[in-house]
Amino acid sequence: MPDELIKTDSSGGILTVTLARSDKKNALIDSMYGAMADALEAAENDPSIRVVLLQSEGDMFTADNDVGEFAAAEPGSSLNEQNVGRFLCALANSSLPLVAAVQGRAVGVGTTLLLHCDFILLADNALLSAPFVNLALVPEAASSLLMPARVGYVRAFELFALGESVDARTAVEWGLANRVVALNSLHAEARTVAERIARQPAGSLIATKRLMRDPAALTARMFVENEVFSRRLQTAEAREAFSAFAERRAPDFLKLSTS
Repeated sequence: MPDELIKTDSSGGILTVTLARSDKKNALIDSMYGAMADALEAAENDPSIRVVLLQSEGDMFTADNDVGEFAAAEPGSSLNEQNVGRFLCALANSSLPLVAAVQGRAVGVGTTLLLHCDFILLADNALLSAPFVNLALVPEAASSLLMPARVGYVRAFELFALGESVDARTAVEWGLANRVVALNSLHAEARTVAERIARQPAGSLIATKRLMRDPAALTARMFVENEVFSRRLQTAEAREAFSAFAERRAPDFLKLSTS
């Protein structure tokens, strides 16, 4: 059930949303996206919530989407019509400050969702990656717009095209996070940051965030990305990537024509 895989807690003006599927490396499934979308949407209408804190249990932030669920996607289905689309739009449209605490690997959407967060703490063992091309897919969460703006075109292309991991200290140097902290103090320090932000004038924070971001442009880019992503799921390249993943072998894209 979603409430077992996504935990929420509200106290001191802070809504904490925790990924709790650590036995599956916090790989995300549709019901989890739905629960997170519900939480963010409800927070927008709750005057007692001043900050949202995103975190996860276990030794990994998230291994990205559950590959089995994505491989089984119905032909022609669009991510814009699924809970993942709701969640991404809720991120883009959130007026509240978003704080993230990341440990271990943050793969795919685990990295791209951070582009929508306002204060990001990385444990010293954090590794960020966006290996969409490795699975014959394309970036999502408006990251095709936000990532080049954040780290520059050549670094963004390297992240997407090669799918290699960026360690915590490099991520901070590139502007992908605020600071690196010790793993054993990550959640405590993230809570401290969230509490400090919660004590700031909420109206001023919301107005400042609105001046810094353009939700309409972000959701428009997400819509385009998700349509392309959905089409890519049905290609021969994607089938080869998912088959190789299931068979624990390297994919062979050279045998396929460009598609």
